[in-house]
Amino acid sequence: MKSFILGSFVHFQNLLSHEEGQDLVEYALVVALIALGSVAALNSLAGAIATEFGVISTTFANAI
Repeated sequence: MKSFILGSFVHFQNLLSHEEGQDLVEYALVVALIALGSVAALNSLAGAIATEFGVISTTFANAI
């Protein structure tokens, strides 16, 4: 049992010390954050555009 725990600990330490896939994960997180920010900004922009078109439509309807 002790050898299993020691082996698991050594394996875990080896996993922590390797940085081979770290850059890819960091880039993926940055891309996900940018995508999330873009979606939030575009949803806000879409609402503002829809509101302005509503105002224009109402103005034209009242002018006629």
